[in-house]
Amino acid sequence: MKNDFPAPKKIGLLPQLGLYTSTAIVIGAVIGSGIFKKPAFMAHALGSPELMLLVWVVAGLITLFGALTNAEVAGLIPKTGGQFIYFREMYGDMTGYIYGWAMLSVVQCGSIASITYVFSEYLQYFFTLPRFSPEIEQQIYLFLPGIGKIFPLMDIGVKSVTILLILSLSFVNYLGVKFGGSISAFFTTAKVAAMGLLIGACFIFSDGSASNLTTNIPNFHLGSAGMLGAIIAALSAAFWAYDGWNNITYLSGEIKNPKKNVPLALTIGIVVVIAVYLLINVAFLYVLPAEQMAGSKLVAADVAKRAIGVSGGALVAILVMVSTFGTANGTIMASARVYYAMARKNLFFHSAGNAHPKYRTPSRALAIQAIWASMLVLSGSFDNLTDMLIFVSWIFYALGAYGVFILRKKMPNHERPYKVWGYPYVPIIFIIFATGFVIITLYNDITNYYNGNSQIINSLFGLFLVSTGIPLYVWFKKKNKNKEIKNDDVD
Repeated sequence: MKNDFPAPKKIGLLPQLGLYTSTAIVIGAVIGSGIFKKPAFMAHALGSPELMLLVWVVAGLITLFGALTNAEVAGLIPKTGGQFIYFREMYGDMTGYIYGWAMLSVVQCGSIASITYVFSEYLQYFFTLPRFSPEIEQQIYLFLPGIGKIFPLMDIGVKSVTILLILSLSFVNYLGVKFGGSISAFFTTAKVAAMGLLIGACFIFSDGSASNLTTNIPNFHLGSAGMLGAIIAALSAAFWAYDGWNNITYLSGEIKNPKKNVPLALTIGIVVVIAVYLLINVAFLYVLPAEQMAGSKLVAADVAKRAIGVSGGALVAILVMVSTFGTANGTIMASARVYYAMARKNLFFHSAGNAHPKYRTPSRALAIQAIWASMLVLSGSFDNLTDMLIFVSWIFYALGAYGVFILRKKMPNHERPYKVWGYPYVPIIFIIFATGFVIITLYNDITNYYNGNSQIINSLFGLFLVSTGIPLYVWFKKKNKNKEIKNDDVD
């Protein structure tokens, strides 16, 4: 009988990335769209600049705890595919597969869609993108029982540019990991430098006031979910801005000396991001009071316009586009390695496990990712996508942190170039926080939907997309039994 899955060529990926590029990939994967988009939402949700800054600090520290925990596993198992490989080792094939499928169906493709969507939104600072009338936008929709409506024609001009960017960057990464890594390093350096200049301009040239940092929105009223709901919503926004830190693990097999460089890149990268985020939020609030920030659609552009005039808004719009361009490139590059590794372990279509014979990139995996990310662009707005993927991400963050305890018992004598600082307290704190965040987010999503405050239950939609992979898992296991490909960059 003819085999539906031709065995992949035994061509693997090559270690070509150093510590600087790896650290730049961490920073570039994190600093993308969230820091330019979410401060306005957080001001609107909390009404207090002091609470805003506290949420940024808490989210940053929790993210650092997660990165430190993940760094131990990254040094222990430095293989392409990152957390997919980790979960297989911790919990077995099915959990590893569900993680990989979640990355494809929701998290990484949702991140790509969301980040590039912000690029297209800021493009409207210079160009008017076409769209249908509100009547036509609302006319065509898909209804998912218990989840809600999605409107594919809404903001069709923005979505079309977004899809074009996804396809273009996927092609760039098809041409080589060194090429893609160099682009990420260049754009990361450029955007951090530009953000430093923006922070300086806010304090030197604007007529801002330090009193804005302690001035709440007048007559502010919390939403129906109360203070706890507002803080959880703000944390979700901040976590989106901090998300992407673990992308570097997917590239482990293509990093020189990964046992040392992956943990170092994670730790250095997150510390830099926390510092940048705090500085830029203080600068934003110095220029724009919380009340004005809450009503801003393009908060970074509005801040720069206030600081250095009309040209400042245009310069920041360019900065946001450069930033999201670089982040999208890094996310596209890293994420495709998960599906490549899945295919090498017979938990995905075998063709996705082929490395291009010339460019040594996971070309088929890149194509699959580009197609699904483009479909997610059509599925909903920026906030729908980010809320959905953050909820699903944190389920796996909790499982990944707990896996450190499993691997300490399962692999006690294996070399660990880095051991998580503060063990076991740092992993335990992270696990407790992540679990609580997931439970409260689910509760708030359901409550908001049934109170009429939301058209879609983002967390349930994310879980629905993840669950669609279970029948495929059964099929892959049956079809590909005893056909695992042995290869140095994954095993």
